[in-house]
Amino acid sequence: MSVVKNKIYSIQQNFERENIAYSASSLRDALLGKDKTQKMLLEIFQEHNDKVESLIGKDFATGTAERYRTCKKHVAAFVKQKYNKNDIPVQDVDHKFITGLEYYLKTTRKCAHNSAIKYITNFKKIIRIAHANDWIDKDPFLHWKGKLKIVEREFLTEEEIQKIIDLHLKMERLDQVRDIFIFCCFTGLAYADVKKLNRGDISVGADGEEWVKTKRSKTDTRSNIPILPIAKTIIEKYKDNELLKEKDLVLPVLSNQKMNAYIKEIANLAGISKNLTFHLARHTFATTVTLTNGVPIESVSKMLGHTNLKTTQHYAKILDMKVSKDMAILRSKFK
Repeated sequence: MSVVKNKIYSIQQNFERENIAYSASSLRDALLGKDKTQKMLLEIFQEHNDKVESLIGKDFATGTAERYRTCKKHVAAFVKQKYNKNDIPVQDVDHKFITGLEYYLKTTRKCAHNSAIKYITNFKKIIRIAHANDWIDKDPFLHWKGKLKIVEREFLTEEEIQKIIDLHLKMERLDQVRDIFIFCCFTGLAYADVKKLNRGDISVGADGEEWVKTKRSKTDTRSNIPILPIAKTIIEKYKDNELLKEKDLVLPVLSNQKMNAYIKEIANLAGISKNLTFHLARHTFATTVTLTNGVPIESVSKMLGHTNLKTTQHYAKILDMKVSKDMAILRSKFK
């Protein structure tokens, strides 16, 4: 009997040394050798993240890997706060854990509703891996429903775009950022895609006009975008830039942080009170440049490289403005 007792004490000390939560049943399982398949939550998460990292550029974008890294940090911090442990067995994740994590993200981490839901959805994949491998008996996400709130996306009007174009900017850095921002307003390219845009991505289409043909960094889907005159003018402006020639790039794109800081400076100079971000150029392309001018939503979706038409339909409220404009013309005719 003393031998068994000593073994139990030894197992208990090992759990405490490893900072692992334990119970009477987990001590029993360890004693009987039934704990061999017990997997730790953050250990599984790290294994998953390592695989994602190794597949960047093949199956995953850099942004996806970054999102999973951040998600793991949030889960680790929540585990530390809730259990005062460095890790917990994946079996301990239940519905209460998930709702607690969501609350933690919204309060302690100050995440907006949609950001919190996206992190929980990333975490859900880790739990599904555990379930598929029989490391847990049931899926704790079975009764969890995460619904994203529809966000009103800001965009620039034609008048605001013109204000930015008309600005006389003496500082080269602001002039370049303005050019790249306007280029994205007329192509719909996201920051990551315009940064990597190379000369080989521009080719002549069947219509004899130049097109941007590139794969989106985020989703790896192809975007084919006809180059409008203003975008062509901007490309021409930088075609003889020696540094860009060496790197085979089209435009001199700075870091995302700098681009966002400078575009706010430009907005201030143009007298635009909206909270300008670089990504707002993509929204402007989807709304003011295309949908408002009668381009079918299916075509806009393809140019944006969306994998789902529902994503593009977030911009469809602009169609109400288009209908309003068209009806105003009709109304004036009847007058």
